[in-house]
Formats: sequence, C-alpha cells, structure tokens
Amino acid sequence: MRVLIIDDEPRARTLLEKMLLGLDAHTFEIQTAKNLLEGLEILKQQPIDLLFLDIEMPQHSGLELFDMLPPPYAFQIVFTTAYNQYAVEAFKKNAIDYLLKPIDLDELEIAVSKASTANKGAHLEAKLEDLAKALKKVAINKIALEVAKGILFVEHKDILYFEADGMYTNVSLRDGTKKCISKPLKNFVQQLQQDSLFFKCHRSFLVNLQYVKEFSRKDGDQLIMENGKSVPISKSNKESFLKLIQQVYQ
Repeated sequence: MRVLIIDDEPRARTLLEKMLLGLDAHTFEIQTAKNLLEGLEILKQQPIDLLFLDIEMPQHSGLELFDMLPPPYAFQIVFTTAYNQYAVEAFKKNAIDYLLKPIDLDELEIAVSKASTANKGAHLEAKLEDLAKALKKVAINKIALEVAKGILFVEHKDILYFEADGMYTNVSLRDGTKKCISKPLKNFVQQLQQDSLFFKCHRSFLVNLQYVKEFSRKDGDQLIMENGKSVPISKSNKESFLKLIQQVYQ
C-alpha cells in the first residue's frame, strides 16, 4: 500500500511511520511531507493509496488540500487530528476516518484495514462536502480557539471578551481562564459579526454584551464586565453602544 503522511511535526511523522511499519498484516511504501504544499506536489506526481493528513498545520490547514487538488481523488484519507470531541463526532457521522492524537495502535490498524478494503476514491468528494457541512453546524454556536495543544471549541455564551495583544488575542472565559490565541482581534470580529451579542467597543476589545454589568463614565467611558474588568469604549463606538442598549432593553 502506497502511503503519504502530511504532518508539520517531525516527531509525529516519524512515530506514525514506525507504527505503520509495525503492522504485520500490511506492506507499505511510505512517503512523508512536512507541509501541505510539499504533500500536494507528491500527490500530483505519484499515485497514492492512503493519505494520513494532519488538519492543523501552519500556513495551510489540511482541509485546504481539496481546494488545491482537483477531483477525482484516487486515494483513501485518514485525518490525524487534535480536535476535541465535538469535531470528532462530526467526522464519525460522515464516515470519514480519523485518528485522534496521540494515535492508538489498535485504532490505526482498524483505519488501515478499512482503507485497504474500501473502493478507492468512492464518494470521497461527497464525504468531504458532508464533513464541511457538519463542521459548520458545530461552528454555529461555537468558536474554534487554536491553543498550543490543539483546538478548543468554546460556546459563544462562555466568552466574556476578546482583547487584542499585538498580533495575538487574549480570550477571557466565564470560568476565569484566559486563552492566548495567535490570531489578531480582527479575525474574531469577522467570525462573530453575525452574532449581535458581540460588540467591538474599542479597537482592542470585542465584548459579549451578555456580561456587561455597567456602563461607567468615571475615569472616561468604560464598560464594567461581569468579572470586574474595566473595558474602554471609544467615543466613536459609544453612541452605537447606547443605541444598541436602547433597542435591546426598551
């Protein structure tokens, strides 16, 4: 079986290759790629039977492969992912194989066996479309926060506010924890622009209006959040905020 592993972590690539070579019931020709573009070149040049694809990689998500590589796809695919249970359920429901990191040897053997008996390329495009739909459903009331160990899916109602920190964003949650995300604030403003509960009160803050406890004019206009945090509100946004409050509470 011709296998391609696309993963940005050298240790992960090496470990998966060793685990595959340790499966006595199968024979493999294994190639590896350290990023999506490198893997894409291999797929264009050589036939592959089975692709192990990491989802979260720098620069390009593994899912972007299917925007870059035109169908039909003559290979089976197994996602390797650190996604939490919500996303894992989305994969399960749509019958696309996945391996949750750290990879379990028994689960790896099952995935390989399924791939070896499946019709190559059968209905893969439809499966990927169903997966995208399922992930969109997950995202309706949740937002994906890319943390060091993977991706944390957080419900909108559990977010107090976002605070810009240069090209990073600090996300304060209702349970008192704070997550530092390596994306700028504008990324979250764009994602949540359809949710009327989130309001950009200042160039450095996006707040959840559910948890604004007080509008204070002391020491300049500020919003006092449920956790006691004083968040500045700019002059240009104050009028919009007051109009919004009137609409909601009158």
